[in-house]
Amino acid sequence: MTDKAISPLRRRMIEDMTIRRLAPKTQHDYVQRVKNFAAFLGRSPDTASFEDVRRYQLHLASSGMSVPLNQAVSTLRFFFRVTLKRYEIVEHTHFIHEPRKLPVVLSPEEVARLLDAAPGLKYKAALSVAYGAGLRAAEVVSLKVSDIDSERMIIRVEQGKGGKDRYVMLSPHLLDLLRIWWKTARPRGWLFPGRAPAQPMTTRQLNRACHAAAQMAEITKRVSPHTLRHSFATHLLEQKVDVRIVQVLLGHAKLDTTALYTQVATKTIGEVMSPLEHIALKLKKIQPPT
Repeated sequence: MTDKAISPLRRRMIEDMTIRRLAPKTQHDYVQRVKNFAAFLGRSPDTASFEDVRRYQLHLASSGMSVPLNQAVSTLRFFFRVTLKRYEIVEHTHFIHEPRKLPVVLSPEEVARLLDAAPGLKYKAALSVAYGAGLRAAEVVSLKVSDIDSERMIIRVEQGKGGKDRYVMLSPHLLDLLRIWWKTARPRGWLFPGRAPAQPMTTRQLNRACHAAAQMAEITKRVSPHTLRHSFATHLLEQKVDVRIVQVLLGHAKLDTTALYTQVATKTIGEVMSPLEHIALKLKKIQPPT
C-alpha cells in the first residue's frame, strides 16, 4: 500500500502504535479490526458514538465472529483512548470473562513420532527447536544463525512476545541436529530460510509442516507448533523443574500463565498420593463376594 492510499486517521493510529513499539503483527491486527468496525458502521470509525461501540460488541458476541470479543475491545480501547483521546467511550467498554481451556499436550512418545515424521530436515530441525526450547512459531522462524551460541549452549530469542529478549537452553541433541541442517543447507542469515533465501520461513509454512507430520505420525490430537511449546512446559514440570524457571524459559510475564501447565502435567498428578492411601490401613477390609 502506498502512502497516498493511507488515510490521515489510519496513519495517525499507525504512528501511535509505532511510538509504543507494538509488534508489526499486532499493528496489522489492530488496523484490520478497526477496518472491520468501520465496515460495520458504514462510515469513518472516528464518528462512532458509545451506542455504536455497544452495538458492535453485541454484534460480535451474538454472531460468533472468529475474532474474539476481547481482542476487538482491546483494539477499540487503543483507538479511542490513544489515537482519538475520546476517553468517555473507553470508560464504557469492558472485557468479558472467557473460560480458560487447558492446552493440548503430547506425550514424549508422540513428540518423538511427530519429529521423526517431519517433511524434511529443515522442518524437523525447526519443530525440534519449538519443542526443545519451548519457542513460539514466530520465534522459531525469526531465528538467525548467529542466535545459536554453541559455546554457552543457549539460544538467543530476540524481540519475542511483548518485545522482550530472552535466552533459552540449547540441548546437545538439538545442537547436533542444527549442525547437520547447517552443513546441509548452509544458511547465512536466517536459520530457516523461506522459499526466497533472503526471507525467513513463514509461520504458515511451519504450521503446514507440523500438521503434515502429525498426520503422518497418526496423531489424532489437534496439533500445531504451539502444541510443542505446551508439551515442552508440561514435560519440564513433570521432570520437577521449578515453575519459575519454566516461566523464564517461556518468556511469560505472569507466573499464573505458566502455572496453568501444572493442571496438565498428568505424570506429576499421577504421582501425588491420595489422602485415602494414608488412611487405608485404618479402614476395615471389605471382602469380595465369593
